[in-house]
Amino acid sequence: MHVRGTGGARTIPFGEFHVLPGTHPERETVLQPGDVITAIDLPAIAFARHSTYLKVRDRASFAFALASAAVALDVQAGTIRGARVALGGVGTKPWRSHEAERALIGRPADVATYRAAAAAALAGARPQTHNAFKVELAKRTLVRALTEVST
Repeated sequence: MHVRGTGGARTIPFGEFHVLPGTHPERETVLQPGDVITAIDLPAIAFARHSTYLKVRDRASFAFALASAAVALDVQAGTIRGARVALGGVGTKPWRSHEAERALIGRPADVATYRAAAAAALAGARPQTHNAFKVELAKRTLVRALTEVST
């Protein structure tokens, strides 16, 4: 991400853009007052044309996601050759799941593989008392997104 602010121009890797609350729960990003995002570079991935974003909300009137999944798959002869998986709405910040990607690559493009990838993505989840339902919701969201993109 290219940003321009009072200190000049800088580049922020997308994985470092969102921040955990820590001592400043009011901050969600590394942007400083006066910063403006001027451009976002997206690397060319040939199989990105087979991608989708799925956002699950409590009601259509709410803008925020209870769970979301962005996925892209490269499927050749029924086997997954490449994958990108990102999840949102279930943690403090969105994240790319390398665990889910590893669980997909080299495997058949089917629901059993998608469920295994969802389990891998959420294996380290540590839900709180009132949001434990989001773990299962995230898994189902990811399986649905993968199913949609592979059909």
